[in-house]
Amino acid sequence: MAETSLRSEQLDGILTLTMARPEALNALDRALKTDLLGAFRGAARDAAVRAVVLTGDGRAFCAGQDLREAGVSGAAIGREIRERYVPLVLAIARLEKPVVAAVNGVAAGAGLALALACDVRLASSAASFACAFGRVGLVPDSGVSWFLPRLVGPAWAAELVLGGDSLEAEAAARIGLVQRVVPPDELLPEAHALAFRFAQGAPLAAGLAKRALAAAQESSLEAALEYEAQLQSVAGRSADHAEGRAAFLEKRPPRFRGA
Repeated sequence: MAETSLRSEQLDGILTLTMARPEALNALDRALKTDLLGAFRGAARDAAVRAVVLTGDGRAFCAGQDLREAGVSGAAIGREIRERYVPLVLAIARLEKPVVAAVNGVAAGAGLALALACDVRLASSAASFACAFGRVGLVPDSGVSWFLPRLVGPAWAAELVLGGDSLEAEAAARIGLVQRVVPPDELLPEAHALAFRFAQGAPLAAGLAKRALAAAQESSLEAALEYEAQLQSVAGRSADHAEGRAAFLEKRPPRFRGA
């Protein structure tokens, strides 16, 4: 992994991924997209990773596609989205481990998409959010049109997409785009504390719960109830459930192993 593109640190079950192109506002070039995809796919395979925190270095979270990158224009934009952005967004959204976005600065365009694909978003008071696609004559991609209305509703999504204006952190919290806003120096400690709390849960159950939440967005109540029952049958047979039940009866903290 190129150290100048993405920094990775693992501690206490938390994998922290820091986009590290501060001179370019962490804009996404092919190296960074490749590194991010590899890191999230690696996190899926690594049982020692219980949760992930995604953030940016410097004054930006991620300014979106690096418009200076050669070969990403015209009809090639669609190919770039299919070959690099789609796999990355799916790797984040489908990771069966909690993912926390610690949005430290501007999150624009595809950078906004990365934040939206995470399970939870915390924002620094210095953060801002913008669709930005319209500013360069493009339409939302990388899942923005799917995630955004589900988070903030269709009217706010339309205003953000069609207006292209930047939304400050407190306003983003008011419409549900982020969970909460904290001072800049408290952002990473808060994100790590939340990720650590998530990591204390049963890993298998967390993954199944994420499946249930994702499926429920596209299903009827009856279908959601049936899928919950199916997933609960899987969780109920797990060693983690047996451990959790024993810990509850013995009045002690559970020791989940992810099986």
